[in-house]
Amino acid sequence: MKGFGRIFGNQHVQRIKNVPRRVIPTDFRFSTFSVLVLIAVWTVAIGATQLAGFELTDRELQGIAYAVIGGAVLLLILPTWGMLIVSLFAGWAALYQTAETLNVLIYGIPPVVLIPAAMVNLLYHWDKAVILRLGRFHRVKGAGLFLLVPFIDRVAARVDTRIRVTDFSAERTLSRDNVPVHVDAICFWMIWDAQKAILEVQDFLEAVTFSAQTALRDAIGSHNLEELLSERDQVGSKLQKILDAKTNPWGITILSVEFTDIVIPKELEDAMSRHAQAEREHRARLILGDTEIQLAEKMRRADEYYRDNPEAFQLRGMNMIYEALRQSKGSVVLVPSSAAEQMNLGNPLGLVALQNRLAAQQQQTQQDAERSHGKQSQGKQSQDDRARDARSPADSSPDDRASDSDKEHTR
Repeated sequence: MKGFGRIFGNQHVQRIKNVPRRVIPTDFRFSTFSVLVLIAVWTVAIGATQLAGFELTDRELQGIAYAVIGGAVLLLILPTWGMLIVSLFAGWAALYQTAETLNVLIYGIPPVVLIPAAMVNLLYHWDKAVILRLGRFHRVKGAGLFLLVPFIDRVAARVDTRIRVTDFSAERTLSRDNVPVHVDAICFWMIWDAQKAILEVQDFLEAVTFSAQTALRDAIGSHNLEELLSERDQVGSKLQKILDAKTNPWGITILSVEFTDIVIPKELEDAMSRHAQAEREHRARLILGDTEIQLAEKMRRADEYYRDNPEAFQLRGMNMIYEALRQSKGSVVLVPSSAAEQMNLGNPLGLVALQNRLAAQQQQTQQDAERSHGKQSQGKQSQDDRARDARSPADSSPDDRASDSDKEHTR
């Protein structure tokens, strides 16, 4: 194989990534519509022959069918004017082998059928055809039916004027801060001048793809990784302007360029994730500190306001207790008695009557306790007196007798 490469001068093909594709040129399109035209012309030709008084035998009809069908198959494989000539000669040979006749009228039927089928072409609504006449540009034909002059006109290309999308990528490209980045992008573009797209560039699809890939690499190299990640729209807009300026002479306009994926190394991704998390925590702490300062200022102002307005403070306390009861959904809410006394919440909570009742009960209990204690002390004193009376006079001392006499006198 290397020897053949040296002979034909292709020893450097392996070094070229974009090897030119070999495309077989065509002069027209032999489509389903062409087959319908072929059948219609064939039927008319056979009918005209019968009307003219020329009776065709079965072998002649069979030979004509072989010639027409064989020619149609060859034109389907390679629709060129050269293949049309080959199919005519092949059909004549098959006709001669089958019919074994030299009637000129019979040999004229295959070209009468095949040539109109090749001349009539059909274009869809979104297609445009660039037609060359004798190798030079002749015209651009739009949608619908059109005719080609046999062996003189040829359709150089059919161009789809709808919006197209092309995906491209830049693998392991260094950004401006020396970070290897893999970027995938898509490009929306369309052909606005079919003549320039065919005559100015050999393969406009490959030209757009490789131009977009090159421009993407340049854009990555001129931006930092942070800009690529946070300013995708701006970078895509710049890339669209660069590509549009390059492809506009080809009759192609670039509508937009969008990034679909940006892949960075795993280690750098983890580091950026940790940095972002630390940054978020830092901002959260700053926001919390600012909130505490604002809350303290609001509380100070509320304290000054409530100090001069006890009724407002009472209403605020009632509102707080109401909110707690409403959110607790039937649970028990404990309110300190000191808070109730400070906010004077006895009236709305019905605690004044309970407090007065408890105070009256406590006072009554104290009075009962004092009475019982007085009765006990009086009974004890009377017992002591009776005990002293029961003592004998002899046993008592003069002082005792004197004290007893004083008590009797006092009574």
